[in-house]
Amino acid sequence: MKTMTLAERLIVAADFKTIDPGLEGNCRLVRKEVLKLASSLRGTGVCLKVNSALRACGYDLIDEIHSRGLKVFADLKLFDIGETLSTDGLFLREVKPDLLTVVCSAGVSALQMLKAELPNTEVLGVTVLTSLKKEDVQEMYGGSIEEAVSLFAMIALNGKADGLIASPKEAEMLRARFENALTINTPAIRPTWAIVAGDDQNPDRIMTPEKAIKAGADRIIVGRPIVRDKNPYDAVMRTIEEIARATA
Repeated sequence: MKTMTLAERLIVAADFKTIDPGLEGNCRLVRKEVLKLASSLRGTGVCLKVNSALRACGYDLIDEIHSRGLKVFADLKLFDIGETLSTDGLFLREVKPDLLTVVCSAGVSALQMLKAELPNTEVLGVTVLTSLKKEDVQEMYGGSIEEAVSLFAMIALNGKADGLIASPKEAEMLRARFENALTINTPAIRPTWAIVAGDDQNPDRIMTPEKAIKAGADRIIVGRPIVRDKNPYDAVMRTIEEIARATA
């Protein structure tokens, strides 16, 4: 695992919804918002995460973000048979995302086929979505959240993935079990200074940036607290300061 700067440990989620579901040209408007955010964060050294906007606007969006000096996390959560994931990898190789997500339950062989096409992209296996509660996980996977996350993490490791997506609540367990074999990347991050109106994050699985890093996360993923701030650049700098405190 390469050494990361403080800024490289922050992923900003550019999760913009369409402005008006009934308005033609929503893709153009969302693309504009993503690129406006990218431009405002130029020079910070952080990575920008895109998912729905990438599906709607196309892979050229990756090039446009790269041109603004930011790394790109293609949060596509790919899930399919191995041959299809291999094809996905071939298409994505052209646009060179720095990070990419695949769903661990696609299986070891499928993950291996995807990674084989993307040697220069950090492929991250999605374990248990942070929105799921322990009752959901018990019903879906027949065990606890930690048991399910551990199972999917082993699939990711055997599938030649480079890292994991898991909530910060599982970071300490994952670090103890897998040490540095996989990067640990945690969404569901809420800085102490952030107020998110109508927040839908599962309160049982969130942490502050400082606590998540101390728990073992390599990177934290922060969306609305930064994106909805009146000054996203300043919000990024405040978040990086929290990461710095955790690593001091």
